[in-house]
Amino acid sequence: MRQPIPSQIRRPATNWRVLVVENNTGDREALAAGLRRHGHHVDGVATGNAALQSYQLSDIVLLDLELPDVDGLEVCRSIRALSDVPLIAVTGWGTELDRVLGLQAGADDYLVKPYGFRELMARMDAVMRRSRPQIQAEQVVLRGPLRIDAASREVSLHGRVVELTRKEFDLLHLLASHPETVISRKRIMQQVWGGSWSRRTVDTHVSSLRGKLGGSDWIVTVRGVGFRFGSG
Repeated sequence: MRQPIPSQIRRPATNWRVLVVENNTGDREALAAGLRRHGHHVDGVATGNAALQSYQLSDIVLLDLELPDVDGLEVCRSIRALSDVPLIAVTGWGTELDRVLGLQAGADDYLVKPYGFRELMARMDAVMRRSRPQIQAEQVVLRGPLRIDAASREVSLHGRVVELTRKEFDLLHLLASHPETVISRKRIMQQVWGGSWSRRTVDTHVSSLRGKLGGSDWIVTVRGVGFRFGSG
C-alpha cells in the first residue's frame, strides 16, 4: 500500500491530465483524489486494454505493471511505440531487473510501492520538465478572439480560458504560429510528439481541439497533406 497522501505539497504551475492505470480500486481512487486536490484532471482505469484506449489525450500516465488482462510491460511498450507521452511505472516489482525491464519497455521513470506522495509528485514534475518542448515561436499569439500565451501555456477564447492538455496546447500553438502554412502530419509528429508516428494520435487531438474551440473552422484539414490554422 502507498503511504498516506499529505495535504501540504507545492502545487504545480500547470494542471495536467493524468491517466492512472491501477488494478486496485482503493489505491486508484485514493491516488486520483490526491492528484485532483493538487489541481490535476484525472482519469482512472483498471486494465491494460482500457489504458491503451485512453492514454492519447493524457499529459502523463502512471502505469501499474501488475494488470489483470495484459502484461504491464507490454502496455508500456505499446504506448511508447505510438507516443512519447510521459509515463511513470508505479509498481510493487522492485528488483533491479524489474526496474531495468520497465525502463527498457519505455517508462520515463520507475517508482516502487510503497511510495510517498511527495516523491511521486516530484518525479512527475521532473518527467514533465524533461518532456516539455522548447517553443521558439511567438510567446503570445493573437488570432481574432483566440489568445495563446506560450509562457503561461494558457489559451483563452473570447476572454474565457480553454482547458487544454499539454499536447493539445503544443499542437494549437504550432498551427496558430504559422497561420498561412499547411503543416504536414509528419512535421506535427516531429515537433509535438518527437517523431513517434501515428495518424490516429494527430487526428484524435485535432478532433478534441475542435470540440474545445467550438467548431472545426479553427483547424482546417488539407487532404493528403496535413492541417492549417483557420479563421474560427
